[in-house]
Amino acid sequence: MMDWYNSLEPALKIYWGIAIIASVIFAVQTIISLIGGTVFDNADMDVNADVDMDTSMDSDSSHGGGVSHFFSVRNLINFLLGVGWGGVCFYHAISAKALLMFVAIVCGIIFILIFFFLVKILLKLSKDNTFQLSETLDKTADVYLFIPENESGKGKIQISVRGSVHELDAFTKGEKIPTGAKVRVIKIIDNQAVLVEKI
Repeated sequence: MMDWYNSLEPALKIYWGIAIIASVIFAVQTIISLIGGTVFDNADMDVNADVDMDTSMDSDSSHGGGVSHFFSVRNLINFLLGVGWGGVCFYHAISAKALLMFVAIVCGIIFILIFFFLVKILLKLSKDNTFQLSETLDKTADVYLFIPENESGKGKIQISVRGSVHELDAFTKGEKIPTGAKVRVIKIIDNQAVLVEKI
């Protein structure tokens, strides 16, 4: 491996070095992200900070929040990944070193944009799939644990939303509702529980 690397031209060595190091760091980042690790959080590795770039710029571009989010460690690695592999791929196709460097930098910028939009789409899909209590309004549910009368205590209901069953705390203004009864959600309470009435 080292013999192969030492046999390369100096400029090609640089591009290969950048590509290999950036690829290793990128792989580590990806693994940590998949298992929910937070090792790089203090280094502005938070994906949410990256994908909120446009929101920050829209809210107050004079503070430069969007720019600071753009120049994160994650995006630096994405940029180096593009530069390294761009340089390796186009090294023999482009003889002019200055032009090759320009193409490699463009590849780095393209890598940033690609990963930026991929993560933004994934987070949007994740957000869209997040359960909201407001989705339970006017839906029917089954009482799981009896609900005390006149909001004197809470019971529990099981309700199906978009194919998933959720267990929620529930109150009622009327008389006690026994386990197994059918109820309808009529109000959300502090985004933590629901108010129901017996059907």
